[in-house]
Amino acid sequence: MSTSGQPQFRYTQTPSKVLHLRNLPWECAEEELIELCKPFGKIVNTKSNVGANRNQAFVEFADLNQAISMVSYYASSSEPAQVRGKTVYIQYSNRHEIVNNKSPGDVPGNVLLVTIEGVEAGDVSIDVIHLVFSAFGFVHKIATFEKAAGFQALIQFSDAETASAARNALNERSIPRYLLPEHVNSCHLRISYSAHTDLNIKFQSHRSRDYTNPYLPVNPTAIDGIAQPALGPDGKRKEPESNVLLASIDNMQYAVTVDVLHTVFSAFGTVQKIAIFEKNGQTQALIQYPDISTAAVAREALEGHCIYDGGYCKLHLSYSRHTDLNVKAYSDKSRDYTIPDASLLAAQPVSGLPGAPAAWQNPQAGPIYPGNDFTAGGAAPPHYPGGQMAPWDPTMQAGRTSYGSVASTYPGQPFAASVPAYATAPLTPTGQIPTTVTSMGFSPTVPTNVRPGDASPRGQHTYYGQ
Repeated sequence: MSTSGQPQFRYTQTPSKVLHLRNLPWECAEEELIELCKPFGKIVNTKSNVGANRNQAFVEFADLNQAISMVSYYASSSEPAQVRGKTVYIQYSNRHEIVNNKSPGDVPGNVLLVTIEGVEAGDVSIDVIHLVFSAFGFVHKIATFEKAAGFQALIQFSDAETASAARNALNERSIPRYLLPEHVNSCHLRISYSAHTDLNIKFQSHRSRDYTNPYLPVNPTAIDGIAQPALGPDGKRKEPESNVLLASIDNMQYAVTVDVLHTVFSAFGTVQKIAIFEKNGQTQALIQYPDISTAAVAREALEGHCIYDGGYCKLHLSYSRHTDLNVKAYSDKSRDYTIPDASLLAAQPVSGLPGAPAAWQNPQAGPIYPGNDFTAGGAAPPHYPGGQMAPWDPTMQAGRTSYGSVASTYPGQPFAASVPAYATAPLTPTGQIPTTVTSMGFSPTVPTNVRPGDASPRGQHTYYGQ
């Protein structure tokens, strides 16, 4: 039994000259395995750094009895097998030989996979990487990216020999201190071979370069990537600024609408666009200002503050990578204030407009019923715009002026050329007043040929003013 209480060996498996070792230290070297196993016989093959955590290995002895000897020794010993002070668990492998000793990362190739430990993306520029590795030969292409293992780079050389020379010289070494930002104390290079042979670089940028194709399109970030990241007063890397703020809203006890955000953020300058969305179960918003300085003032003033009293709707602000939002001009989740409102709101239902009586009368309009020539106060007979005829009047008596023809699609029907065709639109609901937006607010308008209660005579269609 091991000191940890877990059995070191499994006796249910058939003995094999290949042993399976578990719980090895991170990046256990082949030399360390040989040092542990060589007292029991000749080692003919090893395979190290296997498994998801790279803490397992296989060791193949020249003879089956040598493998049995090692298992038997540590099974009866009071001291477990150890590597760098860690207890190693040993068992027979279900394989009888190690077919491939080398993992893909050990097969020499012309492309290197470099993991730069101790830094974040942006701490080491692509130009520094090129400077370090070009000392061993012509570097064709470089691509940098972030993975779970950390900040990594693929570096393509002309041939495997040049790549091997760079790997042998730089693996487990550090980039010179004078090439690093001040806040980075040290960084180590962990280098293996990549299965790639020719990298596909689509454009020159601060994350990728193709030194063989001078005609490749250049991303503007390629220029920005040359400079080291800016540092704040505390020596830490400063967040890149932008004219667009990303707001995360915590403790959402009240609704936060586009209008609410506009009221809050417009106190610091002109807000151009707003977009609200949900991400990972949290309400977030993008607020666009015309320039970075205005966004910086708003961020400094509002960070950590709450929209409502009592700690509700707390704002956490950061700079977005966006510079110009592409949003719907007018919706409940987005707004573009750079587009004139009048053309947008004319077709939108206007909220907040108080209802009006269904029988609202325009004092300047003529009488509703054209059959009555005398209005209160002696008003003049009604006039209808654009040559429009008066609506049908069921009280018309014989001898009165008959109806004139209006524009129609039926052939042979006479009509005046100046009379426009009537639009077919749904009835205006009772109590609703059509509105138009003016520069001073909302003003109601009502067609002059609408009957009281919006009802039409039986058997007749409603006509609408243009």
